[in-house]
Amino acid sequence: MHIVLASTSRYRQEIIARLGLPFSAEPPICDETPLPGETALETAVRLARSKAQSLAGKHPASLIIGSDQVALLDGKQIGKPGGFEQGVEMLKWMSGRTVIFHSALALYNSDSGRLQECVGITRVTLRQLTEAQIRNYLTREPDALHCAGSAKSEGLGGALLEKVESDDPNALIGVPLFQLITMLGNEGVEVLK
Repeated sequence: MHIVLASTSRYRQEIIARLGLPFSAEPPICDETPLPGETALETAVRLARSKAQSLAGKHPASLIIGSDQVALLDGKQIGKPGGFEQGVEMLKWMSGRTVIFHSALALYNSDSGRLQECVGITRVTLRQLTEAQIRNYLTREPDALHCAGSAKSEGLGGALLEKVESDDPNALIGVPLFQLITMLGNEGVEVLK
């Protein structure tokens, strides 16, 4: 079966490419706005599922991967900042604190209708950062403005972090890869074949 990644994120594409399986990637059709009263976990799972299922009509007899990540601090969801100053404010709020990242994964078999889901939880403690450090980081890493909370562990973003706790280091980048390998195996796709 053809594998499709419902994402245009180059970071997610790089993670999937590590498996050495042929796949294509395209943007999902999905409104990423959290619903009122929805928890971070519920938002992440719903969006991962929605992204995977949104491409089913275009890709019959395919395995479609959807993923989404929602960060949580003080009971509030942290989304993508949308602009430089919003990114600065988010990182100032997160500075010196532990943020919980919910990285949801959905694998949808568009032929059978089978849906598999999981969530990787990553606890990230940020260093105590000055405003000047935050501004320097966002100036040098403008792609971070497209990440939850403007925090990314790749590249210079590693300098923001003091501690990362996770069962799968790939989850923080956006795809719980260890679980994806299991899900693919459940669909008859063996990575180490």
